[in-house]
Amino acid sequence: MKYIKVIVLILLLSFPAVPDAAEVKEYALDNGLKVLIIEEHKAPVATFQVWYRAGSRDEPAGKSGLSHLLEHMMFKGTAKYGPSVLSRIVQKNGGTNNAYTTKNYTVYFELFSSDRIMLSVDLEADRMHNLTLDPKEVLSERDVVMEERRLRYEDDPQRSLFEDVAAAAFKVHPYQRPVIGWMSDLKSIGRDDLCNYYKAYYAPNNAVIVAAGDISSEALMKEISAHFDNIPEGPQIQRTANSEPEQKGEKRIVLKKEAELPYILMAYHVPSFPHEDSYALDVLNLLLAGGKSTRLYQSLVYDKKIALNASADYSGFNNDPYLFFLYATAAPGKDIADVESALIAEIKSLQTEMPSDREIRKAKNQIEASFVMGQDSVYLQAMKYGMFEMLGDWRLIDTYLEGIRKVTPEDVVKAARRYFNEENKTTGILIPVKKEKREE
Repeated sequence: MKYIKVIVLILLLSFPAVPDAAEVKEYALDNGLKVLIIEEHKAPVATFQVWYRAGSRDEPAGKSGLSHLLEHMMFKGTAKYGPSVLSRIVQKNGGTNNAYTTKNYTVYFELFSSDRIMLSVDLEADRMHNLTLDPKEVLSERDVVMEERRLRYEDDPQRSLFEDVAAAAFKVHPYQRPVIGWMSDLKSIGRDDLCNYYKAYYAPNNAVIVAAGDISSEALMKEISAHFDNIPEGPQIQRTANSEPEQKGEKRIVLKKEAELPYILMAYHVPSFPHEDSYALDVLNLLLAGGKSTRLYQSLVYDKKIALNASADYSGFNNDPYLFFLYATAAPGKDIADVESALIAEIKSLQTEMPSDREIRKAKNQIEASFVMGQDSVYLQAMKYGMFEMLGDWRLIDTYLEGIRKVTPEDVVKAARRYFNEENKTTGILIPVKKEKREE
C-alpha cells in the first residue's frame, strides 16, 4: 500500500451543543491525492465525495461555463462505463449520486448503504482519468446547458438582475462570471477546451476525496490505493492572485424586463472567511434575515407593508472576497424607491444603534444549530469538511466556530460601518415591462 498516513486527529468541536465529535483520518497518496475519512457508525450509510479544485474562477477568458459543462460531461461515460452507466449502477444498487459546480470547486458524490460504498471508488477513479468526451455528446450536452441557461437565468428576471449586478460589481475578478457561463461563451466551447481543462484540473494532485459513514477507514484506504495509485499526477497549477481593485463609487444597474413586480438587489464588497470581519458579517446576515422575525422582514413586510419579501445573503466561504446582498420585491402598487429607502434605513440603524445581546445570541445560535444538524447527516458532514478543505484546511472548522462565538454587538456595528457604504455598493433595479403584443 503506497499511501502515506499523514495524521489522525480528533476534531473537538468545543461548544457543548455539538454531539459526538468526529474522528477525521487524513491520508495522502504519492500522486498527491488527499483523502479524508470520517468513520460514523450511527447508521449503515456512507457517502463518497471527490472534490476538484476547479470552478468558474479557473476558466480561461471567453470560456465561462467550462467547469459546469465538464461536470455534465463527467456523466457521459468512459470506455469502461458508457454514457449514463455510472448513474444506472448507482441506482441499481440503491444509491443516489449527483454533482455541482461553484465558483471555487466542483464536487461529485454518491450516497450508498455502507456495504456498497466500494462501488464509488471504482467509478470515481475511472472517470478521473478515462473520460471519453465524445464530440457528438459534447455538442448535445452543450445544447442542454444552453437551454438550462435560458430557462433558469435568461427567462427569470430576478436571476438576470443578479447576474448583471455581480458582473458590474467585479471589474477584473473572475467572480464576475456566472457559474453556468454567458451564452456567447458557451457557444464557443468545444471538445478541445473541455479536454484541456479536464487534463489540467481533474488530476489526483488537484483533488480531495472525502468519505464519511459506517465504513472502515483501513479497508476503504486499501481500495482507494488500489484504484487511484496508478493515476498519474497532473501538471502543477499556477494560480495567480485575483485581487479586485477597490470600488470608488456606487454603481447602478437598471434592468427592464418582463416581470410581475419591481425588485431591488444591493451588493457590497466584503471579505471572506477567515478574515477577522467575516464572523461578524455572518452574524449580521442572520440578524437581518434569519427568518420572518428578523429585521428586514419585520420592517419592510410586516410594519411598512411595502415589500412582499425582503432578505439578505452572505456566504464567507469563498476563496476570495465576495459580496453581501440585500434584496426585496416591492408589494403590488408600491414604489421600488421606497423599498430601497427602507433597506438603507435598516443599514443605517445597524451602523448607529447597538443590536441587543438577545439578537446577537439568537443569530449565533442559528449558525451553531446548522452545524449540529450537519453532524446528523453523513452527507452534510462530509460536505462540511470538504468545503473547509477547499478553503485551505478542514481544521478551519474549529477556527470558524470559535470566531462566531466571540462576535459582540460592537463587532457587528463595526462591520456594518466598514462595508455598508455608498462607495462600496452596486445597486440593481428591476423595472417590469409589459410583454409586447404582436400585430396580427
